[in-house]
Amino acid sequence: MRMMEFKMERQGLVEVGDEVTVTESALPTSYYYTIQPMVAMSKNYQGYERLKSTKGIIREIRTTDRGFYAVVEFDEEE
Repeated sequence: MRMMEFKMERQGLVEVGDEVTVTESALPTSYYYTIQPMVAMSKNYQGYERLKSTKGIIREIRTTDRGFYAVVEFDEEE
């Protein structure tokens, strides 16, 4: 299992337990992921850190002074 954090601008767009689909986007030297439909975005990851799965489950939603964060669990067992 792999946990990843996604930054949300507004809360209430996803709930704990929801299954979400993510898309991968490429930058010149890294990759980032977006929960569809454009709900939240991950930090940038290097090539060796690329996600192997496109579906995950929301395990936690955090509220901080910097905004809202969704923690998503992905099953990456091969």
